[in-house]
Amino acid sequence: MTEPMETPDGEAYLAAIAGIVADVEDIGVEFARVKIRELRALAAAGRLADAQGAPRNARVQVHDMVLRSISAEVAGVMRLTDRAVQRRIGEARTIVEGFPAAVAAWEAGRIVQGHVKAIVDAGLNLPAEMWAEFEKVAIERCDGETPNRVRGELEILAHRMHPRTFAERHEEAAAGRCVRLMPGRDGMSDLIATLPTVIAEGIHDRLTQQARAIIDTRDERAIGSEIVATDARSTDQVRADVFADLLLAGTPALDDTRDTTAGPLGAIRARVQLLVPAVTLTGADDGPCDLTGRSPIDPATARALAGSTHIWERLFHDPATGVTVATDSYRVPSGMRRFLQARDQHCRFPGCRVAAIRCEIDHTHDHALGGKTKLTNLAHLCQRHHSMKQFTAWRVRQLSGGVLEWTSPLGRTYREDAPTPAVAFTPAAAHPGDPAPF
Repeated sequence: MTEPMETPDGEAYLAAIAGIVADVEDIGVEFARVKIRELRALAAAGRLADAQGAPRNARVQVHDMVLRSISAEVAGVMRLTDRAVQRRIGEARTIVEGFPAAVAAWEAGRIVQGHVKAIVDAGLNLPAEMWAEFEKVAIERCDGETPNRVRGELEILAHRMHPRTFAERHEEAAAGRCVRLMPGRDGMSDLIATLPTVIAEGIHDRLTQQARAIIDTRDERAIGSEIVATDARSTDQVRADVFADLLLAGTPALDDTRDTTAGPLGAIRARVQLLVPAVTLTGADDGPCDLTGRSPIDPATARALAGSTHIWERLFHDPATGVTVATDSYRVPSGMRRFLQARDQHCRFPGCRVAAIRCEIDHTHDHALGGKTKLTNLAHLCQRHHSMKQFTAWRVRQLSGGVLEWTSPLGRTYREDAPTPAVAFTPAAAHPGDPAPF
């Protein structure tokens, strides 16, 4: 095991870090105060436009001209375009007037700006009369979590509260799927595809797997005293090249792993991790399903995935209690790995959202130092945070219930609870002739 990095003066280093952390904390409080004040000022500008445009003439054009004029005035001091300021005024009114409880919680320090954005973005899926009910629950969900952790959960919460089913709204949204070309600079362009989330995620995952396979097998050669790769492309560059090859030629043109006509890269298939409530899988409910680490997907796609692939690992959980009630697998993974993927869902470092299927299972207490390979000593960590645990002064211990307690080099502790829904495996009733349990 590699020892954490040493510094010339440990106490001075920790004191410097402590000072930086304290400064950042103070700046965060001050930034929140200033940002909220700005939002309220912009919202007031919008209300003033309403007041000035409505009494004399209720026509939309008159109100819009007043709003444009006020926006231009404000733009002069903000050094922005009047269009940008007018857009910000609209956003500020939505936040301040539509979600006042979220702003109050931000002002009180319960949540941060990212939480407010996640609450507003998810809440806008609902009719305006339901915003107050939604934000009350959403603020509680944000407590103690980072914005990226709760964003998907808030989206699912809003979808479940909506008076129309997610399946109906997804069908309408899917009708707008398209591919757009956005010309860029220096002879480059952006090719943007608007697709159902599970398809987009699968495309990106397959490209990533193929890019990694090419990078892992590329040759190296000596140039002077250095060993360099003959193919120096980054992962992003290889992913973009494979994407173009697949669309234009149907197979990767630069397949460093090829040993057949099509090449092994053609056999790589995308993987997604999905949580499907049992009632949704059976068709009794049309609520959204959770594409772990990303966002909700429609129930029809989730059912199709569950029933058509031989590498699907299915998790069934009761949406009322949040408890997983069953699991099965065609790949026959170990019961321990299945349980951990279901329990952790994503990397267990505070704030990280990398899906468990893209993480490594780490021994909380190092196996080389006597740590046991058992559920109470295992958790998923992405490669970044696995390395950080190994090579820096960050430390972690696992408490009961899959709770991780992280300690920073400064001695600050961060509690990392197992995400909801909690997993509960119960023994099935035994039948004559059944094999012995695992």
